[in-house]
Amino acid sequence: MTTADTVLAPVGASGFLDRERTIAKAGFNRWLVPPAALCIHLCIGMAYGFSVFWLPLSRSIGITQSKACPDISLWQELFTTTCDWKVASLGWMYTLFFVLLGVSAAIWGGWLERAGPRKAGFVAALCWGGGLLIGAFGVYVHQLWIMWLGAGVIGGVGLGLGYISPVSTLIKWFPDRRGMATGMAIMGFGGGAMIGAPLANLLINYFKTATDVGVWQTFVVMGVIYFIFMTIGAFSYRVTPPGWQPDGWTPPSEKKSMITEHHVHLNNAHKTPQFWLIWWVLCLNVSAGIGVIGMASPMLQEIFAGKLIGHPELTFSQLSVEQKASIAAIAAGFAGLLSLFNIGGRFFWASMSDLMGRKNTYYTFFILGIVLYALAPTFAAMGSKLLFVLGFGIILSMYGGGFATVPAYLADMFGTQFVGAIHGRLLTAWSTAGIIGPVVVNYIREFQLAAGVPRDQLYNTTMYILCAMLIAGLICNYLIKPVDPKWNMSHEEVARLQAASAKSEASVQHGSFGIGKGGLDANAALFWAFVGVPLAWGVWKTLESAVKIF
Repeated sequence: MTTADTVLAPVGASGFLDRERTIAKAGFNRWLVPPAALCIHLCIGMAYGFSVFWLPLSRSIGITQSKACPDISLWQELFTTTCDWKVASLGWMYTLFFVLLGVSAAIWGGWLERAGPRKAGFVAALCWGGGLLIGAFGVYVHQLWIMWLGAGVIGGVGLGLGYISPVSTLIKWFPDRRGMATGMAIMGFGGGAMIGAPLANLLINYFKTATDVGVWQTFVVMGVIYFIFMTIGAFSYRVTPPGWQPDGWTPPSEKKSMITEHHVHLNNAHKTPQFWLIWWVLCLNVSAGIGVIGMASPMLQEIFAGKLIGHPELTFSQLSVEQKASIAAIAAGFAGLLSLFNIGGRFFWASMSDLMGRKNTYYTFFILGIVLYALAPTFAAMGSKLLFVLGFGIILSMYGGGFATVPAYLADMFGTQFVGAIHGRLLTAWSTAGIIGPVVVNYIREFQLAAGVPRDQLYNTTMYILCAMLIAGLICNYLIKPVDPKWNMSHEEVARLQAASAKSEASVQHGSFGIGKGGLDANAALFWAFVGVPLAWGVWKTLESAVKIF
């Protein structure tokens, strides 16, 4: 037993959470699995929306305005009880989230494959919900280090386990629609902030008083809600019995599709050039998009300035305080609109990859992305809000699409036996991109400002650098070829592994669940409504904000 197994073994020791207890019985509808995944992803996706807490937290002592201590160091901020925290210091939570997501997914991905998605999903619920409760205590006693430890570190582990918990299961339930299945689940991670951010605003406004900004209470309520939702998702997971496949489905030809019929062991996947080429493909695609997400609001404000409020002659520095507040509200709508494209792209591009093939889908991301980034300065110079917003909307759809398509790409290359764990290791590319992207965009912007570049041209150089990153990604994608057969596991090895993971079940006949290629029955429709109603509410709130741009 590994150290990682030892750490997580006590959870579900009774056997109720064990993989053997989650093997689907006859009559199970595979369309119940994607909404189970969405229950988890819509909760952990709030990581994207945490910036809603920064301003109230930055005045949690001063209440009406921040009680600043100008010379305080970050180390001192971790322990102070008399000074308010800086927004920049609170923003380190993002780094903790996405670094811990990648690291925990890489460390415990192999354990997940053996333990099954129910146990992994329940541990994720404990970490994410519990992390928010610890974070609430940190806010209550005004200790930044406790908030970082709870919401950032423990919550970050929950992010990693929750993110990868459904991947392998979905791919095995939908071998005929791998991209669409993972796209449905990973769409939820992009949509989590659309539900969580307005919900957090409502709760903060409900709990705030003359002596309290209302954040710790909001953390408690959201932590409990997220734990319940994620537990429902985890307990709804079912895995396929060995040998199951949809009725009437035949695997595509390996030579024509670049979809392997074989399996590569987790211990060997990272030894292949294909793993590292896909790692760079994801890293470069995400680096380009994530930097834009972080700067979407100031970028629109600085480039269009007075044009956003009917004063095209005014630059950003010429705007009054009231006018800057007006365009900030409009820019928030832009950020919301980008999140909609991000979500839609996860489902659209992942589904398209089932038709186009994974390699061609990534070619599309890189070539179209290069064109749009290169044209962005031209759209800005033309003063066309529509073209600028549409261009970045498409870019963000491909950013989301990259996340949703990569699990299917890995399954095509390495088979499905260890795809969840391999995907977990690949997510270290996301952690890396979470550092590279914002650093490139933020620091080039600061350098340009210091050099006296006008604000409406601050991002031109950045766009061309992002083009160069996408060209590198295009080359990596071109170099991806099928895995050398020497890395493939033998049929006997695969059979032994599958027998060990489902020792209480006999192999079943294909299609014996009566589900064929799908179809929503009443139970599945109700479960989809359970996750669909909150998502629809989030979309509505986002559109309400986004219409202000035009």
